[in-house]
Amino acid sequence: MKNKLLKTFSFSLIFSIIACQAQERITVKGNEFFKGDKPYAYIGTNYWYGSMLASKKIGDRKRLLRELDVMKKNGIDNLRILVGADGGKYDFTVRPALQYEQGKYDEDLLDGLDFLISEMSKRKMYAVLYLTNNWEWSGGMSQYLEWNGKGAIPVPNIPPNTWPQFMSYTEQFHSCEHCMEALNNHVKFIIGRTNAYSKKKYNEDNTIMSWQVGNEPRLFTVENEAKFTKWLNNIVDLIDSLDKNHLVSTGSEGKNSSNDSMEIFERTHKNPNIDYLTMHIWPKNWNWFKADNAEATIPATIENAGKYIDDHIKVAENLKRPIIIEEFGLPRENESLNAGASSVYRDKFYSYIFGRVAESVKNNGPLRAANFWGYGGEGKAIHPDGKWNPGEPFTTDPPQEPQGLNSVFNDDKSTLEIVKNYNLELKKK
Repeated sequence: MKNKLLKTFSFSLIFSIIACQAQERITVKGNEFFKGDKPYAYIGTNYWYGSMLASKKIGDRKRLLRELDVMKKNGIDNLRILVGADGGKYDFTVRPALQYEQGKYDEDLLDGLDFLISEMSKRKMYAVLYLTNNWEWSGGMSQYLEWNGKGAIPVPNIPPNTWPQFMSYTEQFHSCEHCMEALNNHVKFIIGRTNAYSKKKYNEDNTIMSWQVGNEPRLFTVENEAKFTKWLNNIVDLIDSLDKNHLVSTGSEGKNSSNDSMEIFERTHKNPNIDYLTMHIWPKNWNWFKADNAEATIPATIENAGKYIDDHIKVAENLKRPIIIEEFGLPRENESLNAGASSVYRDKFYSYIFGRVAESVKNNGPLRAANFWGYGGEGKAIHPDGKWNPGEPFTTDPPQEPQGLNSVFNDDKSTLEIVKNYNLELKKK
């Protein structure tokens, strides 16, 4: 008992000391990130559900704290997080929603976001907070369209709706003045918030590394480029005007968000208020990787990923900004949803991505970080098909996808060891 009390006291003392030290701000100079006056490079993760896990009503704060500690133990200090979902009335979407009606917020989930950021601050962790979503799984742009009279969302996961219908529907966002105004109001509300736990204003809290416009904002069609670019510039400039202390990013997939055109990606990211660039890589979704033929397709997967990375590095060099691979994932062997199942091909892919970051940092290149998708911690798939229902454990896989498919759980030891080793390597540079 004495040892247990001493251990508890020691951890409390450590976190109290850390909390008293000023959190250093993340900035950009040239093609590098800096934490205070030192270069900052990292292997982080996606943790979209963090603020929901931090909720008093639907979350599990003890699990949250344990997961933050496990991440920190493995060198993970940068988390990409969804501010909150919108709507929440459809199957296959995040429920409950932070913004359950346009301009109306769930106070419990706002409190969860506060708690998450406060606890991250104690651990000297940094948050990239994305403010909306191109995809239906958290409401996002399609939900604003429905709220503003454009008809019901053609949710692509509910028959007979299809992806083309959803894409055409969501493309309307960049022409919907009321929708864009409503999102702007949401941005103002969130950035103007004061944390109930730390008492810090969000726009003065160095725990926040970056405000991100959204998850994978897309052009949709070449004809929509002018409207998309105008919208993107306007919301980036709005965020910058509301918060001069933090970085601004878009959350773009890169080429895949830009009608497969690197020229469009570069043109839409010329705004100097965009502090750094992003890219996402999804080999299974893009038909590079076949789980039922993994050994034969992993070499082409790595080769294609390398070309994709090279193309984006060139744009970053042209724009003289850093770039992050902020989403990428691969299933375990045979698409197992279970923690601890063989992840030999995932580990190969992760090692390649992390190695590219380390190489770029060593050679003073613009690729400075990667956030894998994603950390599922203590979560697990409840159903054999991976279906998620409200009230079941969160994983990093959104509700429309099999739970556990791309999650790195605590028991995925080999993957976490790779993450830890590369973080140690990056901190030496």
